[in-house]
Amino acid sequence: MKRILTLLFIGMMTFSMNAQQTTQAAATADPNAPAFEFETDVIDYGKIEQNADGVRVFKFKNVGKSPLTITKVQSSCGCTVPKYSKEPILPGKTGEIEAKYATNRIGGFNKTLTIHSNASEPVKRIRIKGIVLKPETLVAKEKPTVSSN
Repeated sequence: MKRILTLLFIGMMTFSMNAQQTTQAAATADPNAPAFEFETDVIDYGKIEQNADGVRVFKFKNVGKSPLTITKVQSSCGCTVPKYSKEPILPGKTGEIEAKYATNRIGGFNKTLTIHSNASEPVKRIRIKGIVLKPETLVAKEKPTVSSN
């Protein structure tokens, strides 16, 4: 019985300490921090042909009160290459993150780009998805034969 009461006491203490940490973290958020506002968090390529243009652009606005600086953008695999501006995006201004997917790979894809910045949400994830299809093979049309009578 003592063991059960001891475990219950330890569990309650752990729970209350965790609740305090969450409350303190929310209270210390900077109200002047920069913030992302993306037009969309997911870009769907739809169905595209193999070796088609794999470049798509995520557009966003800094809706915070201080300059937004992106420190790093990582992709979930080497088949997606991100490009972004190293310059700070001022409050109210827009920025872009370019994602280039290697469309030489046949099949469906769902890739994540992880953005590291000084925003109120310091780690933000955006995604690209779609299906790369084999190009349709061109069938040579037969020319009609002209019969001479």
